[in-house]
Amino acid sequence: MNRNAAPFLTLVGIGQRITRLRLWHVPLTSHTAYYMAEGKTCDAVEAVVIAIETDAGLTGWGEVCPIPHYLPAYARGVVPALQELAPVILGGDPVGAEALMAKADAFLPGHVYAKSALDIALWDITGQVAGLPIHALMGGRRQDTLPLYHSITCVEPQEMARIARDAQAQGITQFQAKLGASGDWQTDVERLAKVREAVGPGPLVYGDWNCGATTLDAIRVGRAAAHLDVMLEQPCATLEECAQVRSATSLPMKLDEVAHDTATLLAAHRLGIMDAVALKLSKFGGLSSTRRARDLCLHLGAKMCIECTWGSDIVTAAALHLGAATPPSRVLNVCDLSGYVSPRNAPDAPTRAAGRIAPPDGPGLGITVDQERLGTPDLILD
Repeated sequence: MNRNAAPFLTLVGIGQRITRLRLWHVPLTSHTAYYMAEGKTCDAVEAVVIAIETDAGLTGWGEVCPIPHYLPAYARGVVPALQELAPVILGGDPVGAEALMAKADAFLPGHVYAKSALDIALWDITGQVAGLPIHALMGGRRQDTLPLYHSITCVEPQEMARIARDAQAQGITQFQAKLGASGDWQTDVERLAKVREAVGPGPLVYGDWNCGATTLDAIRVGRAAAHLDVMLEQPCATLEECAQVRSATSLPMKLDEVAHDTATLLAAHRLGIMDAVALKLSKFGGLSSTRRARDLCLHLGAKMCIECTWGSDIVTAAALHLGAATPPSRVLNVCDLSGYVSPRNAPDAPTRAAGRIAPPDGPGLGITVDQERLGTPDLILD
């Protein structure tokens, strides 16, 4: 199917059934090693790419890419989960993703990260059947381009400042500075100070510990950096600890790892610590469930970073569609995940421009996956 073809009206989706699922494990290499608190490093990851095929000749693409030691998810767990779900997937109706995903949830509770790729692929097919981009099916495009942030690895403060200046020269106005890798709170204060000095007043700067700080260290950093106009991201491993830091520093807070379903979003709101939140597709289980989380956040008043844990062009495109269908005043930022890694798996996928990025315009995901680059599938279910 020509992804760039003009939208069309068709009944091709009526009675359509899934006939085959193909899966690849795709190694991705980050453009730089990402050093985080508690000795965590992310420089090479494995993405899982799936293709769902129908008896009408359509193919829907999905992707999930867990980061090691980040969340209870791992790339090699996707295959057994999908094999378990084969009786639901094969022969299922791919049009209208939430109906089939409800059956998948009833058949195999949990394992949301593995289901995330499946859900994205179903939305891709649904969009192709409708002849519309996914953002049109999610309520319509609310802005032409979306603001990006740039993530800065936790290294020496001066080097982090250089990275921030380089990103600012490309139009970036939001900067996430990783903290905690050196294990001393004073250097984290210096990291935030140097990044703020490098980008000047106005741009958003926030320090991210990825759950790796004690309340004591996070509070000391927050108090020492309060004059810098910064936000704190996920300092500690629990909502209650994050609430302690928020109360003691009075600094705005963005949540990530501990916000992963509606219950944790509601709990965070009650604690007053959800000024901003990262909605990542694989944390919630795909576009369907993340859209529901998005709607709850609209009600609760939080600004949102709409993205995923990691990955390449497929998952980036999916997140951009949801971001584009969200009120601009509530989109803190998105992330061009595929811009941080190689290889790219879709040559026509969007790239950053002047600190912003646009969602694809074609039907479904609106990208063309390079199947030759993927090679021979590691799994075929039919």
